[in-house]
Amino acid sequence: MFTGIVEELGEIVRTTDTGGDSALVAVRGPLVTSDARHGDSIAVNGVCLTVVDVEDGGIFTADVMGETLRRTALGALRPGDPVNLERAAALNSRLGGHLVQGHVDGVGELLGREPAAQWETVRFRLPAGLSRYVVEKGSITVDGISLTVAGVGDDWFSVGLIPTTLKLTTLGGKGVGDPVNLEVDVLAKYVERLLGDRAAGGDR
Repeated sequence: MFTGIVEELGEIVRTTDTGGDSALVAVRGPLVTSDARHGDSIAVNGVCLTVVDVEDGGIFTADVMGETLRRTALGALRPGDPVNLERAAALNSRLGGHLVQGHVDGVGELLGREPAAQWETVRFRLPAGLSRYVVEKGSITVDGISLTVAGVGDDWFSVGLIPTTLKLTTLGGKGVGDPVNLEVDVLAKYVERLLGDRAAGGDR
């Protein structure tokens, strides 16, 4: 479980094809590797990955299965690309963002940016089927960043980005057409399931 508060802007070091459309990804992140061990969870652009090994130079490796490469934007990353990194939340830590699983629901696309004096409004395309989980002033995770929805339509949503987010995460350098990993608020999905079961008589 994560909070969507990015700890560090890391970098893809290399991607090694391991066969069967899977890969071993090496990521540089001195902060998140400072206490990392084999089996720990680290979110990379919002995707929960398991640490395989920790190398010198603040680098960790993680296996990425074909399913993950197909359903997220990780497959488009190349050596040198920046990535948002966050270690799994500790039970005694502050929940600065919202509950994030690191399970990507779909890949969106940056549609446009509107700079303002102190912030920037950024608009993203929503994949089909996800708009029902997104509400104005609700939470959404974009490339591992917990954000508040400023506006929403049938196939898009927008967020406001403060200078800190623009400077310390990948969203500061994203351009129109770039893909992003999206995770909707898991609470919305549970509510939908519970209400669906009740409507179908599942509460009996």
